[in-house]
Amino acid sequence: MNCLKAWSGFTLAVAITLCPAAVAQDNPAGSTRDADALSKARAIGTKARKVKKFYQPQFDLSGLPEYRPSPPMKGTLRQWGNNYIKDSGLVEIWEAGFRKHHPDVKFEDNLTSSAVAFPGLIAGVADLAPMGRQALWDELKGFEREGGAGGGEVGVATVEPLEIVMATGSYDVRGWSFALAILVHKDNPLSQLSFEQLDGIFGAQRDGGWDGLTWRTDWARGPEKNIRTWGQLGLKGEWANKPITIYAYNAKYHFGDEIDKRVIKGSSKWNENIRAFSNAAGLKADGSLTPGGELIADALSKDRYGIAYTGIPFLTPQTKALALSKDGAAPVPLTIRTVQDRSYPLLRDVYYYLGKKKGRPVDPLKREFLRYVLSREGQAAVQDDGKYLPLTPSAARDQLAKLDAR
Repeated sequence: MNCLKAWSGFTLAVAITLCPAAVAQDNPAGSTRDADALSKARAIGTKARKVKKFYQPQFDLSGLPEYRPSPPMKGTLRQWGNNYIKDSGLVEIWEAGFRKHHPDVKFEDNLTSSAVAFPGLIAGVADLAPMGRQALWDELKGFEREGGAGGGEVGVATVEPLEIVMATGSYDVRGWSFALAILVHKDNPLSQLSFEQLDGIFGAQRDGGWDGLTWRTDWARGPEKNIRTWGQLGLKGEWANKPITIYAYNAKYHFGDEIDKRVIKGSSKWNENIRAFSNAAGLKADGSLTPGGELIADALSKDRYGIAYTGIPFLTPQTKALALSKDGAAPVPLTIRTVQDRSYPLLRDVYYYLGKKKGRPVDPLKREFLRYVLSREGQAAVQDDGKYLPLTPSAARDQLAKLDAR
């Protein structure tokens, strides 16, 4: 049977992931660079980063729960998803630590990309789906339509995806879910912006927005809230009438999904004048990838009237990061401390997703392994690796409560 026909009930994204030989995929990074070149260039850069410890501060983990194992368990946990926990060896440390308490548990890992995580769950070949980003709308919808049916009444989902934050994303490590920075030119008088102002700058008039899989018309807004000049943000003199130029990732990259969900209310209604960038191969002497974030920051460096979202790894002497505020709170600067203590509003998380039957407890073996990951021992391994940041006690307790809920 044709592979794509066998998966005809899935979204195209799922079918392509599970049947890679069946479809020739376009390269989202640009028509002049083929996918093989980008893949090789990416591997060169990742090779150096995966063995490096990027931060020295040792955060106090004493408030995190100590792992108290249940009686020894048996079984196999199949993991599909995030390659970065494999690249750095973090997942192997977690698995070895867990097996000290549960020696009869086996792991089967297919950790090639967050892109394979939900396809693995949906197809029933994965028990746990680690991801370096939050699930996309299509992935959640695919689970609802296919994986969530659970053999019950057609169209009625008896299984739902459970989202567990396993660690806080990095402060400044490429690939390891670095926090998003709002950058402006160093000459810009601004030092801070609110989320409402960011919505006005990056967003546009909308009829509503997606809150997970729920369309919310109460998130609509009109064009009068668009912010298109620096004067609308209170700047005077030469800045007052200057249009704001936006530099950003193109829509195929997941960075934009974060801004979409958290800033422009899941509307996908963007400022019409965004200048979009992507990764590029073949521009560096060592053959490594030139990330889109670097191209974004370089362009912003030459434009006094620009603004961008990317990350601290790409900050240049001509650019600066703004402090951000949300829901009337005081503005918070972007530092390693404010990312780790989770006060910075545009930090990113790393996740485990799994299927959970509605009204029923989480499968005991899955729950036990995730309890270990969220424990002081599991988060100490995160800190030791020096890329992702360990969870705060409060954040860990919140995730443990989700594991215990029915």
